[in-house]
Amino acid sequence: MSTRPLIGVSTYLESRASWGVWELPAALLPLGYPRQVQAAGGIAAMLPPDDPSYARSVVARLDGVVIAGGPDVEPVRYGAEREARTGPPARERDAWELALIEAALSSGTPLLGICRGMQLMNVALGGTLVQHLEGHVELPGVFGTHTVKPVPGTLYESIVPDACTDVPTYHHQAVDRLGRDLAPSAHAEDGTVEAIELPSPAWALGVQWHPEAGQDTRVMTALVRAAT
Repeated sequence: MSTRPLIGVSTYLESRASWGVWELPAALLPLGYPRQVQAAGGIAAMLPPDDPSYARSVVARLDGVVIAGGPDVEPVRYGAEREARTGPPARERDAWELALIEAALSSGTPLLGICRGMQLMNVALGGTLVQHLEGHVELPGVFGTHTVKPVPGTLYESIVPDACTDVPTYHHQAVDRLGRDLAPSAHAEDGTVEAIELPSPAWALGVQWHPEAGQDTRVMTALVRAAT
């Protein structure tokens, strides 16, 4: 590519992180995210939580947006009460990333949601979430693997046409009621919705697994191509 597209990636926000002699609050991102963007031909720009009113001007400077994985979405965002196994809220991230999603959708900027990012896409469009799901986390802090199957005729199937694919997974929540205009584009063997998308001409795809934790770069490459 003569000009590498600029891909913004939302970040974690941690009250304490350590490196060298330092232990400080940090906005951070697992290295797999920028490495996959770079391997796909893009330039990665970290987007730490900011005032949501700036989201439109930020997205206007980008060629594509990735909403990264992370903590559970606060249930109040989809009109539910918090259940016992739902994690603590990450309100700054929720507000900022929902604003990024809305800005990307309204401007037609290519958008990829990963794990939490897919769930936020669903919530942004009026959908709801299952607050606890068994069987999609094998060991705490360790990515597991399970099989996903594409839905024929979808954007996701055009990117990954394999009859089934093993993907890196780590989540305990999932899409329940789909948001406006969203369609499921892949499922796990237990029926869990593993990918969602908006119809053409939008390029908006969410995947429940973590492509940045594996070797298959096809999803990120498709985003970068759409952003070029």
